[in-house]
Amino acid sequence: MEGARRASRYWSGPAAAGRPGRSVQAADRRRGPPVKGLILSGGHGTRLRPLTFTRAKQLIPVANKPVLFYAIEALRAAAIREIGIVVGNTRDEIQAAVGDGRRWDVRVTYIEQPEPLGLAHAVKLAEDYIRGEPFVVYLGDNLLRDGVRDVVDAFRDGAADACILLTPVRTPQAFGVAVLEGDRVVRLVEKPRDPPSDLALVGVYLFHEAIFEAVNAIRPSWRGELEITDAIQYLLDHGRRVEARRVTGWWKDTGRPEDILEANALILEAIEPAVRGQVDERSHLSGRVVVAEGAVVEESVVRGPAVIGEGSRIVRAYVGPFTAVGPRVHIEGSEVERCVVLEGSAIVGLEARLQDSLIGTGVQVVRCHGRPRAFKLVLGDQARVEVL
Repeated sequence: MEGARRASRYWSGPAAAGRPGRSVQAADRRRGPPVKGLILSGGHGTRLRPLTFTRAKQLIPVANKPVLFYAIEALRAAAIREIGIVVGNTRDEIQAAVGDGRRWDVRVTYIEQPEPLGLAHAVKLAEDYIRGEPFVVYLGDNLLRDGVRDVVDAFRDGAADACILLTPVRTPQAFGVAVLEGDRVVRLVEKPRDPPSDLALVGVYLFHEAIFEAVNAIRPSWRGELEITDAIQYLLDHGRRVEARRVTGWWKDTGRPEDILEANALILEAIEPAVRGQVDERSHLSGRVVVAEGAVVEESVVRGPAVIGEGSRIVRAYVGPFTAVGPRVHIEGSEVERCVVLEGSAIVGLEARLQDSLIGTGVQVVRCHGRPRAFKLVLGDQARVEVL
């Protein structure tokens, strides 16, 4: 079975085989042709190690939801119901988390990318899946506050061969940047020393089938990858129309720990307060706070925006703003603020406040009362610790 799946390179979620053969997109068509989604979820996530030694970077939770799920929701909100997910060495984990897509009322097909050889390479592998339809490429570790519905509608009904999303940045030298004439792109420059503009490419692209001519014509860059900027520049050089739209609201690439913390804070600012768990009369909640089902808050202060995950226990503790406490976490006799604490971890008896921290799954952060007083650490590769 595994060999057959590898040979075809395409496979759907476990329950998809028994679903109707007609396209589910037919029920959600608008004025233009149906649009497919293509989420890129390969890569090794080296900048997020050690967390990505044990999980796909796209499944790291932000506000207690995997980043990848936000991408699926954004495409579904744009009336896209056929989604291909390009996966690499974490394909089994991603497929187990996403399944066939029915929870979002979409149909998911998995496309294997054996090696992370660039965004354009991932697009190239999806040519048979796309079958000439317009499509949206969405990087699976990106977040957009306002989603993509408006840009998808405009692209579906327009005449452009491609559309890119742009946003002003303070350090354009670190990004691919675009030079515009009106709303048309005339040139792309990858990580320029002397930037011709401050408009950086956001991790969302819209294409018609002309892009496949481009990805099959370009050559690998000095990094050994097929660059999506080179493919778009090929379209420009061959007279194709490439339009641009500026992002409204915030955009985050969650590729680094500090990005995860910032994205977590941005999303928590918009949560609706809800208490489904137990909060005793000696505790105090203020601001936007979510206490999930099965969670217990005892003799504690929780200041929002914050979320306490299912089955977690907060005892004689302080949970400060912009903190996401995952499922089955135990925090006792400690203070945490602006943190992301993943499933099954414990923070107990700390004398100082823990802040601006990303705590992985099953981590124990506890105070030792023995003598001599010393720090005792068991840390994974590339971990970082700051001590008083």
